[in-house]
Amino acid sequence: MSKAAYWQRGESLDFTNAGTTVIEANTVVELTGRIGIAGTDIAPGAKGDLHVTGVFEFDKTGTAAITMGQTVYYDGAGITDTEGGTPAGFAAADAAAADTKVLVKIG
Repeated sequence: MSKAAYWQRGESLDFTNAGTTVIEANTVVELTGRIGIAGTDIAPGAKGDLHVTGVFEFDKTGTAAITMGQTVYYDGAGITDTEGGTPAGFAAADAAAADTKVLVKIG
């Protein structure tokens, strides 16, 4: 039988900025197969917090209506219902086709 030791709650994780520019607070960071949101400014080479769960308001780049609970994707500019971007989570509320914002439960 395998065991694991509790490490942390996991709402946010330590993230090291491997780039050459500051990652500003609230910036969407694409990870492998998911996204996180920078909780603070993270300087190049520094470690900061990355939110990986919670409900966030995003720009809606897709043109279709999105229903609460629907899987959504980050396309580099915002949220869409079209597969092909990075999985972002699911819609936390309905968003009409004409809406420019959408609430997303990431994680």
